[in-house]
Amino acid sequence: MKEPLNIGLIGTGFMGRAHGNAWLDAPYHFDLPFEPVRKVACDTMEDRVRPYAAQFRWQGTSTSWEELVRKEDIHVIDICSSNQSHMPIAVEAARHGKHVICEKPMARDAGEAEKMLEAVRQAGVCHMVAFNYRRVPAIVLAKQMIGEGRLGEVRHFHAVYYQDWLIDPEFPYVWRHDAKESGSGAHGDMNAHTVDLARYLVGEFESVCGQQEIFIRERPVAGSNAKAKVTADDAMVFLARFRNGAAGNFIATRYATGRKNYLRLEIFGSRGSLLFNLERLNELDYYALDDPPEAQGFRNIIVTEGAHPYLDTWWPPGHIIGWEHTFIHEVADFVKAIGRKEPVHPDFYDGLRCQQVLDAVSRSCLTGTWETIPGS
Repeated sequence: MKEPLNIGLIGTGFMGRAHGNAWLDAPYHFDLPFEPVRKVACDTMEDRVRPYAAQFRWQGTSTSWEELVRKEDIHVIDICSSNQSHMPIAVEAARHGKHVICEKPMARDAGEAEKMLEAVRQAGVCHMVAFNYRRVPAIVLAKQMIGEGRLGEVRHFHAVYYQDWLIDPEFPYVWRHDAKESGSGAHGDMNAHTVDLARYLVGEFESVCGQQEIFIRERPVAGSNAKAKVTADDAMVFLARFRNGAAGNFIATRYATGRKNYLRLEIFGSRGSLLFNLERLNELDYYALDDPPEAQGFRNIIVTEGAHPYLDTWWPPGHIIGWEHTFIHEVADFVKAIGRKEPVHPDFYDGLRCQQVLDAVSRSCLTGTWETIPGS
């Protein structure tokens, strides 16, 4: 019998469902050093947490995260709540000796992220930011190929993240429209992913220059005739310089009509290129300048072979995996790191570095100038 690892999950919405499924499935597919136990699910709304707990088979429920993080039999706190709650929950959880995994963006700003990093370092607990796209096998393969020099010197990183769920002006006001609660809009929600992937694949940022837009300034309040002011960005566009000399450009918008969850990366180097599209996450396109002239062109790699990252645990070649598997990989890596008493990435330092880039872009929108990333 494996020693139990008792999980307390906070926030049972969209991300709570993704994480709940991961905690349920990970032990069935990965050899973990502990047996994850879905101990307590927590949400401020009783009528939401109880059906969630029943569906994902959690042993108990709570409506107070403060009480949950103090429970002596809880080993891990999984934060899936709204952005404004990340910092206080993480700091208090670390103070009580809990390992912490936190949804992205890690915080509303770098100041909060610094407090979170300091807390987990002082406590000596394992910590992770849930940038799940680092667990897409094709992305990990791209990282390996870049590290092997297949692209030569990386010169361009181009990232777009398109969604269209806000194009209807009658879509009601939600917490993501409030900059005080969310920190930012499409920027923190979507550019956080692409900034983290850029750091993972290319390296540290040096400076950025941005532009933000709010297309619909007021939104109807559900259940009333009132309207609320939108303060979080609908779209954010920025240019970037990397420390290694590469150039970057980034677009995140919730107004890309017809695009549902379209994250596309293009990485161009002196000897080759890589293309990735999240909506085709089992594929990676690769161009090699070293191929003979008669055979040059982008080749499509179906990333489902047992030799590819994570795939030896899943199905036969050609049997594709999906978005939910990235969270399963994430949870498995987190539990393994706890067992080895080793760091796991992206950790809270990675979350802070990402937030410093996001903050610099936001400052640039106000100053109209290039902003340098702290520590560059």
